[in-house]
Amino acid sequence: MREVLIKLFTIALFCLGILSLTIQAQGVGSIISSSTFDQMLKHRNDDACPGKGFYTYDAFIAAANSYSQFGTTGDTDTQKREIAAFLAQTSHETTGGWPTAPDGPYAWGYCFVREKNGNAGDYCNQSSQYPCASGQKYYGRGPIQISYNYNYGPCGEAIGQNLLSNPDLVATDPTVSFKSALWFWMTPQSAKPSCHAVMTGQWTPSAADQSAGRQPGYGVVTDIINGGIECGKGSDTTGAPVADRIGFYKRYCDFLGVSYGNNLDCYNMQPFS
Repeated sequence: MREVLIKLFTIALFCLGILSLTIQAQGVGSIISSSTFDQMLKHRNDDACPGKGFYTYDAFIAAANSYSQFGTTGDTDTQKREIAAFLAQTSHETTGGWPTAPDGPYAWGYCFVREKNGNAGDYCNQSSQYPCASGQKYYGRGPIQISYNYNYGPCGEAIGQNLLSNPDLVATDPTVSFKSALWFWMTPQSAKPSCHAVMTGQWTPSAADQSAGRQPGYGVVTDIINGGIECGKGSDTTGAPVADRIGFYKRYCDFLGVSYGNNLDCYNMQPFS
């Protein structure tokens, strides 16, 4: 009887392994393999990175599979560009690179999990809908560096986690961490379209958008994420925020074998209101 149970257990483990590989081979996993992920985010597990060992491929795929439209919308080139754009923007947010870094500054994405500012404040805006929990801080965490209670609250609702009470889950559970970034990516923000809609060609600029210089392309994603600080200020220099985001994007598009598309910067775009 014991031998039978051991055999059944072994078969079950084998089947689970096959199922895991099958899931990875579908959707986003069919475009970016574990080895490609490791090459793109080459130094994320470097000893110098505080996030060493945290951002795993399996967590990325598990989170991506919970957003079925991510990386699966449009033709193959569109899917590749969206994945490259997501990893590029989040790499900029978590970068540990510098101009003379080994393999270049764009090989150091996903180095940080928590906001680099060691004295980060509470990031609490009084809200009856998403009240701040006592003793909690809502500073930047995870790939997109989600911050403020008004983001942690709805994000937690969307992914089934009480992030208002436990915001640090974004920095301690890698799948939740990736889900928080994908929630931001897939969700329209007030007057802004979602990053997903922009990168998949589902967003059409209005007359107001056009007069503000906003045209479809990667640059609008930067405007969505941090336009108030980075956009509409003219061209910046290599290593400056907008150029840094573009550098990551070009690197990742090259890895995935896809062209960059148009309108990569937001130098002449007005920030969204």
